[in-house]
Amino acid sequence: MPGQRYLRLKCSCGALKLEPLNQTPGYKIIAAWLAAKDFRPFPFQEQTWQHILEGRSGLVNAPTGMGKTYSVFLGALIQFINAHPTNYQRKEKNGLQLIWITPLRALAKDIGRAMEEVIAELGMQWKVGIRNGDTSTSDRQKQKRQVPEVLIITPESLQLMLASKGYAEIFKTLRILAVDEWHELIGSKRGVQVELAISRILSLAPSIDNPGAKQPPEPDEKTVLHEVSHAFPQGKRSLSIWGISATIGNLDEAMEVLLRPLQGTPTAIVRAQANKQLEIASIIPDEMEKYPWAGHLGIKLAREVLPIIYSSRTTLIFINTRAMSEIWYQTLLNIAPDLAGAIALHHGSIEHELRNWVEEALHEGKLKAVVATASLDLGVDFRPVETVIQVGSPKGVARFLQRAGRSGHSPDAVSRIYFLPTHSLELVEAAALKAAAAESAIESRDPLVLCYDVLVQYLCTLAVSDGFLPDVIFKEIKTTYCFSEITREEFDELLLFITSGGNALNQYDEYHKVVVENGIYKITSRRVAMRHRMHIGTIVSDAMLRVKMLNGSFVGTIEEYFVSKLEPGDVFTFAGRQLELVHIKDMTVMVRKSNAKKGIVASFLGGRLPLSARLGALLRAKLDEAAEQVSEGILSEDRELQALFPLFELQHRLSHVPRSNELLIEQIETRDGFHLFVYPFEGRMVHEAMAAVLAYRISRTTPITFSIAMNDYGFELLSDQPIPVDDSNVQELFSLDNLMTDIQASVNATEMAKRKFRDIAVIGGLIFQGMPGEKKKARHLQASAGLLFNVFNEYEPSNVLLRQAYQEVFDQQMEEVRLRNMLERIQRSKIVLTFPDRLTPLCFPIKVDSMRENVSSEKLEDRVKKMQQQLEKL
Repeated sequence: MPGQRYLRLKCSCGALKLEPLNQTPGYKIIAAWLAAKDFRPFPFQEQTWQHILEGRSGLVNAPTGMGKTYSVFLGALIQFINAHPTNYQRKEKNGLQLIWITPLRALAKDIGRAMEEVIAELGMQWKVGIRNGDTSTSDRQKQKRQVPEVLIITPESLQLMLASKGYAEIFKTLRILAVDEWHELIGSKRGVQVELAISRILSLAPSIDNPGAKQPPEPDEKTVLHEVSHAFPQGKRSLSIWGISATIGNLDEAMEVLLRPLQGTPTAIVRAQANKQLEIASIIPDEMEKYPWAGHLGIKLAREVLPIIYSSRTTLIFINTRAMSEIWYQTLLNIAPDLAGAIALHHGSIEHELRNWVEEALHEGKLKAVVATASLDLGVDFRPVETVIQVGSPKGVARFLQRAGRSGHSPDAVSRIYFLPTHSLELVEAAALKAAAAESAIESRDPLVLCYDVLVQYLCTLAVSDGFLPDVIFKEIKTTYCFSEITREEFDELLLFITSGGNALNQYDEYHKVVVENGIYKITSRRVAMRHRMHIGTIVSDAMLRVKMLNGSFVGTIEEYFVSKLEPGDVFTFAGRQLELVHIKDMTVMVRKSNAKKGIVASFLGGRLPLSARLGALLRAKLDEAAEQVSEGILSEDRELQALFPLFELQHRLSHVPRSNELLIEQIETRDGFHLFVYPFEGRMVHEAMAAVLAYRISRTTPITFSIAMNDYGFELLSDQPIPVDDSNVQELFSLDNLMTDIQASVNATEMAKRKFRDIAVIGGLIFQGMPGEKKKARHLQASAGLLFNVFNEYEPSNVLLRQAYQEVFDQQMEEVRLRNMLERIQRSKIVLTFPDRLTPLCFPIKVDSMRENVSSEKLEDRVKKMQQQLEKL
């Protein structure tokens, strides 16, 4: 019949026949449960269920709040009910049926709660377990004694499972492996961990062409019409892999990366056809500064958010950094004391019990507002949240839409987000984000390849448990996207490395971790095994110290570099409190509550997010409209650009407003020296590399030295002598010729690679970070990594981990591909050289950024005000 979905069922005779999906017992039961709640399944959910019942794998793509979780989870329940239609409510201790991989611990509790609610209402006996860094030892032991049917787990904890003796038994009953928020994991080393885990778990799953696999018993005649066939088509496995993703530009490639080990088996992308309503509004200051600078404006607009908070049931206020979230929380309490008890703070460094309390209070609608960082970015379903406020540019379209989706978290609700700029020019980014949302112009996430450090860790993980046979594991990892191009020589080098330390470290017993017994690679030392289990993971952060009150209560964790600058008696703001440092002992910062009104805001080493390539392109397009406003009198439809008219009019009068097919270069002389400002609008990381290359190319013709500053819009070269850039040489200065040679000559790639090598060395197990409570200080880790880096450089320059460090510098830190694309665009563009007689609105924020390192924040604000006043008088 038209509109009906079919799945393959097995008769007692063994023949396959088609039966409507909506006639299966599992579907009927789930549909009745939904109907009782006045819901009905979306078409994309039914499509996913059909694929699951037929044993297929795939990727579900749907906007936040559309029920992506149910599309896979309910499919697993339908699959189980169809296999056990008469006793599905009585069957217990069924073994692991569903693994749910999630990138954030904050997601696990919420997802687990939703799953347990469904299971209870259906009267089933399934258990849901959570396994992550917050799971207690006793809970882990319970899970080991009786494996739950559903296990919600992080990539790191899944690797820990693979480090357990007899892990293969746990996965034998597994039917579905789901990877939630795949768009967040792809392009990261945590995503590579997932790829490797999938390659191993798949090898344990039975398939039709695996004669050793245990086959299910033949169904009796009473259940024959309702029991899903286990006899999948040739080569199809009994285990399905499903990715779940909301916002990503390269969806097809994302599926390919996740499902690469399933080569040759049918896969599917299931897209939700939904037009979820999104409302985006910018908070525009009453007075628009013509000379903006980054960071100061946001707090000045704090009073503007109070009406939004009061008019909404619950509001999430997203801040890009933990330090600024502390400032915003305190500021809102100061200007609205009545919010005390109704507003909370949430970020990754706050102890997890307090974070859990905030999340529970959000669910229950007890909080009026929560100031949060990326710790609440993903997937958590807080239905009381009506409104989101984004403070400062999120620097990416996907991140902005993800945060917007935290509000109105249901299919028929409106997602409402306000954009609050931290300086005037960010309103152009707001206009660009609106255009991106309208066009669904979302960034792609490029997958990583040949992450040897993650592979070294993975091999040791397998060696800790039951050991591994190199030929088997090499064949498995070759099926992954990350390691599809690895050679046997490189793999053998890694085997030599984990068994003897390789050519450079073979004299040191510490690096002889793995032994070979009858061809099986194993870690037999309990000490080595314990150390390895403790440090499984790919998130490498600076040394973290525990913050505790004198009464023993735990506050959170803070980075060593910040605390090292404090003296006993100093007051700092952390976790929404004013704390006085008492002393530091055994990696613990002892504090007491302070009544001081102000304190030093705790800062963290996380760098500022760079502008994405997609948002950069949209930003340049918006500059076309800004240029038309001031040069041709064509008023933009965007409120943001209308508000910025005075700023762009001044920019046009002093210099030029660059269009999308132009590169603006300003040369300005001040008492500080001679400035060259360049505006590619490609993000601070690309600008940093380009500034170094440009400085090098100029210095080849004229002996000259520069200081460099940059932001997301452009960069500055400052010298004490005139900078020789004009129409005769400017095109050549931005040439693609000899780019890699010039990068290597202009940037201290060796020093950058040495810093990058530290992370690789930690992930690859070259450096032991210390036991709990006695971790090595960050500077000691860096010194150890630097020593190993020098050893490899001298004695084993072809070492794969050393090569990886250099590659990561070029690919990630310098964004060499994006730099090359930028230069290609510049070669097709018109280069506009101007010589303003004073600083312009576009260069002013770059100039201010160049002053930050040498001036405190209060003194900086005073100096900037004086500069603004002087410029306004001219």
